[in-house]
Amino acid sequence: MQQHSPRLPPSAATRRRHRADDAMRVQFGAFELRKRAAERFDWRDPYHFALSLTWPRFALAFLLLNLGINVLFAALYLLQPGSIANARPGRFSDVFFFSMETLATVGYGTMSPATLYGHSVAAAEIIAGMAFTAIMTGLTFVRFSRPKPKILYADHPVIATRNGRPTLMLRIANGRTGMLIDARAELAALIAERTQEGQFFRRIHDLRLQRNRLHMFPLTWTLMHDIDEQSPLHGRDAAGLAAMDFRLFIALKAHDYVLGADIFDAKTYFAGDIVFGMRYADAVSIDEQGRTVADLSRLSLLEAEGAPNFGGAAQGHA
Repeated sequence: MQQHSPRLPPSAATRRRHRADDAMRVQFGAFELRKRAAERFDWRDPYHFALSLTWPRFALAFLLLNLGINVLFAALYLLQPGSIANARPGRFSDVFFFSMETLATVGYGTMSPATLYGHSVAAAEIIAGMAFTAIMTGLTFVRFSRPKPKILYADHPVIATRNGRPTLMLRIANGRTGMLIDARAELAALIAERTQEGQFFRRIHDLRLQRNRLHMFPLTWTLMHDIDEQSPLHGRDAAGLAAMDFRLFIALKAHDYVLGADIFDAKTYFAGDIVFGMRYADAVSIDEQGRTVADLSRLSLLEAEGAPNFGGAAQGHA
């Protein structure tokens, strides 16, 4: 008879983590995943947590921390009646507003420390206020100064014939008015597979691009992957991609010379997002004065594969 080892109950910390972190969202740019059994907040890394918050949550955290510090010091002032001059005995509102003025290093002269205890608590609050202001100012500056990629993506990747070979194409665009330089793109496919032993797993395949780097990225860029015998997409149609639980990932890195910083972005597509037998309509044209014009409203516009195309099909601006 086969014996089974007893199944130990999960610890309290594990149960708490599973409840608090069930289906936690992980997002990088437009790329989003869900993660379970991961800690949302690590006390050893509060900096990362503060930067990962949305602006409304960051503002709420700032407000709650500020109120919490003031409530704490107001309670300390109340421990010794008479420690604050001109504060009404037992009035929490008086010592609370005195705490707020002290934390912000703003003194109106109406209330002031009157005892050694009051001076000691006020001195501690001044130090805490200086540290709190410096930390929150630094975090706010970092959040404002982080470069935003502003990369635009076509709604659908397409698979069409190009130069007699089926090709996966994805068009992206620089959404800023300035130019991006040294842009690098990577394309990968997540495919569900089974081993010879019948084990199910997902494997990431790199999709080789005809060109994965642009020295200058001012307008649009069509990423192209040849579906040849070495491609994991070879011989697959829409139903075949869906059966593989296919997902397409793009990661982009470029340098914004206006900001003087590198930008990063990512996006994912599912099998149902890929359109077969269509290609991108022209989005770049030449105006009457000979200037190159990109119409970003046409970024996702598709046309039949056999339709005549008189525009520039270069990978740098297609």
